Amino acid sequence: MAEIVGARVLGNIRRMVTGINEINRVQAGDLVFVDHPKYYAKALNSAATTILIDKADVEIPEGKAILVSEDPCRDYNLLVRQFMLPLEWPEAAPRVGSGTVVHPSVAMGSNVCIGEGCTIMPGVVIYPNTTIGHRVIIHANAVIGGDGFYYKKRAGGYEKMVTAGCVVIEDDVEIGAGTTIDRGVSADTRIGAGTKIDNQVQIGHDTLIGKHCLIAAQVGIAGACVVGDNVTLWGQVGVPSKLTIGAGAVVLGQSGLIGNLEGGKTYFGSPAGEWKQKMREAASLSRLPAMIKGWKD
Repeated sequence: MAEIVGARVLGNIRRMVTGINEINRVQAGDLVFVDHPKYYAKALNSAATTILIDKADVEIPEGKAILVSEDPCRDYNLLVRQFMLPLEWPEAAPRVGSGTVVHPSVAMGSNVCIGEGCTIMPGVVIYPNTTIGHRVIIHANAVIGGDGFYYKKRAGGYEKMVTAGCVVIEDDVEIGAGTTIDRGVSADTRIGAGTKIDNQVQIGHDTLIGKHCLIAAQVGIAGACVVGDNVTLWGQVGVPSKLTIGAGAVVLGQSGLIGNLEGGKTYFGSPAGEWKQKMREAASLSRLPAMIKGWKD
């Protein structure tokens, strides 16, 4: 690995690298990159056992190795391109289960697997390395597996992080027309069994959606989020990256999250809070003009 990117190795130089992952989804055996002091400790103490880093004088955890690089992000992308499967769009049909109906206008890439009893409507695009379970319905013009929105700012613009992950859609999921689900940057974006997604929803890279969730129209969920089972997100809810929504939470329409939400509660507003408190705040604001007028009088 060091020879490929021209890096210097310190620590356990005989360690086997069994995967390449970005920080949100690393596992033992993975290589991860870090290029900012703010995240050095997080990367070094993560599950990853090989760290691509731009600093040599760090304490290396026992059994781990570091690859010292002038530009870890650049070299991480180089390694991903070296080992990722090519993205291909073969003419031959992918693996499709019995009773599944795929409209002739659907575009599917290589290594796509679709289970039994599914319905794939006109204009759907399914990128390579996508797995779809049984009895899944995907409505017209949905896009499954597009690149993650993940960039590093450079002096002359932005460097795109190579997207090499996949999408997994479990059994009995329904996906609305025009919805987009980005594949993981290095792992999977996953939609849990029984979840129902409305039209024009965006789900970002590496996000994990639980089972039996309801996600209404124009919801936007950024990358690397975790949404628990039985969560309901009503129309136009916005979820920033890396947040967690606990199981059974309900977020009312047009709410905007700024932090993690505890499960089993109902939330409203921007920033989102428990809905009863937010309703009291809204009622108080409605009385504010009269109060100000009274003060002036």
